[in-house]
Amino acid sequence: LQDKMGFGRVKSVGFVAVLMYMAMGHNMLSLPLPTFLENSPVAIALIQAVLSAVVLFINKKFFINGAKGLLHKSPNMDTLVALGSLASYLYSIGLTVVMITSGDAHTHLHGLYYESAAMILALITLGKLLEALSKGRTTDALKGLMRLAPANATVIRGGVEKTIPINQLSTGDVFVVRPGENIPADGYVTEGKSWVNESALTGESIPADKEKGSAVYSGTVNQNGYLQCCATGVGGDTALARIIKMVGDASATKAPIARIADKVSGIFVPAVMGIALITFIIWLAVGQTFGFALVRGISVLVISCPCALGLATPVAIMVGNGLGAKHSILFKNAEALENAGKVKTVCLDKTGTVTEGRPVVTDVLTFCGTSREELLRYAYSLEKKSEHPLARAVTEYAEENKIEYIEAESFEMHTGSGVTAVCGGHRLVGGNARLISLNVTLDGEATEAAERLAEEGKTPLFFASDNVLLGIIAVADVIKSDSYESIEQFKKMGISVVMITGDNEKTARFAGKQAGVDRVIAGVLPDGKAEKVNELKKDGIVIMVGDGINDAVALTAADVGIAIGAGTDVAIDSADVVLMKSRLSDVVSAIKISRGTLKTIKQNLFWAFIYNVIGIPVAAGAFIVLLGLRLTPMLGALAMSLSSFCVVMNALRLNLLGRRLHK
Repeated sequence: LQDKMGFGRVKSVGFVAVLMYMAMGHNMLSLPLPTFLENSPVAIALIQAVLSAVVLFINKKFFINGAKGLLHKSPNMDTLVALGSLASYLYSIGLTVVMITSGDAHTHLHGLYYESAAMILALITLGKLLEALSKGRTTDALKGLMRLAPANATVIRGGVEKTIPINQLSTGDVFVVRPGENIPADGYVTEGKSWVNESALTGESIPADKEKGSAVYSGTVNQNGYLQCCATGVGGDTALARIIKMVGDASATKAPIARIADKVSGIFVPAVMGIALITFIIWLAVGQTFGFALVRGISVLVISCPCALGLATPVAIMVGNGLGAKHSILFKNAEALENAGKVKTVCLDKTGTVTEGRPVVTDVLTFCGTSREELLRYAYSLEKKSEHPLARAVTEYAEENKIEYIEAESFEMHTGSGVTAVCGGHRLVGGNARLISLNVTLDGEATEAAERLAEEGKTPLFFASDNVLLGIIAVADVIKSDSYESIEQFKKMGISVVMITGDNEKTARFAGKQAGVDRVIAGVLPDGKAEKVNELKKDGIVIMVGDGINDAVALTAADVGIAIGAGTDVAIDSADVVLMKSRLSDVVSAIKISRGTLKTIKQNLFWAFIYNVIGIPVAAGAFIVLLGLRLTPMLGALAMSLSSFCVVMNALRLNLLGRRLHK
């Protein structure tokens, strides 16, 4: 693992620090050295040769990969790095031999390029390590999904309940699920009533009511009553198993984006080698000595040492990652940071992403002369003993409004319908239209109000006392405060916004209208979400934003998966970007950071190439005859340093973007 992550190669940074002190600190800034080295340029050169040789050996992977690329006629960034580093080192070795044999060591000391040969390897390795440390962990996501399926199942065989390992469960078996237990297989209810949390599959925050004949799915949670179910899909045939397979498949097939510098190096490497060879031949042809021609050819390779080019991408990405982290936006890999800025379509899950992810009271309607406070008091007293999420929404609203509570007696729960109780001598009923209609005749006004609320994606809860309708309290999952503004920002950036949800069409349409999205795709399970994302990818880069287990496949299938930090571990592990503050506005910021980073990379590449465009002709000796201009080693080192300095400083300018992220 350590070798994979490059921890061993990071040791080279220490050797490079000593090298830089000796080469730049002492030679250029006259910083002190130990007394025995002060007046011994040959010793300084030999120590630099040994230190740089150690760095080259530690980072030998660059040379191996670079040579392979060259042999396969597809030179890459490693080829470019290896070429520049090796040329600088061999040139310096030759110059060191001249220092030893000529007796004029001081003159040649400033011409050594040992630090250049080592520095490029160490800096690029450091950048790759930081990127590797933040790689996505698909294995963790798959483990999280697998934990949803229980290890055992309780089946009824021969009229007796028996606990068996999940892998022994067969199609047609009748299994039992008690409150709080995970459902072990896909199937349908044969006996009992309950409500089941299916957010793992649909993302819907409101539990689904289950009764005889209702479908159930593996990995979902029975929250209330006793259920007997018949298994129709077990093992690899369950909806959960298909999700696990799709997450794994999508991760395996996601191809890494090609780096701009890699594409450039495919042209630049052979071009530099060709220029160096032509330089050598031309100087021989015009009558110069073999040694002069060789020095000119090697100078071309040395001046082309791709310090700036090699730093152009990783330095910008490191700064972009740091800027994101500063604003609680965690990019897990460089691909995500690059792709986010090229997005054409943003896909949003509804529950927990666009909406709050939990039901709250939205409307309180009274009938038959009932006061608002009276309706809330009876509703609060009736629902306080219920554990249903809709009941909790009512009780929380009543408590926020400081409504008085009356102790209820003879409390009775009607699974899938509502609750009844006696409170203050009155028989109270609360629940859906089916339950209330058994006690009260709903007039046209109440029916019309309920239909209107349902059209708006809200769940109407009816409350009656002694066969008199008191009113309707509507509950819904409301839009987050920043959702509308964020979606407007996407549109201004030229990005299409699509909401993809497992919710029903009516609820999804209303939420989409409130949020201002361009398109709504409703009623889709996890595999359907992934299919829709793949369809949208035909039009360009797609970002998927979600927070639930049901979003894991779509997050992995998208070019960039963005998880809300308050979401499930599976969603977070499946995503390429994590928003720690769970704000949709941070998706806008992530795109801005990505676009700023891409712009910086292109600017850095420009500076790197300007340096080479100017430096290579000078190194080749093109201006020796015309202007008497010859590239001295000192000038070469200075130009190389300035080029790298410009690249680093330009990348640091990215931090100024932080002030404009939320504007």
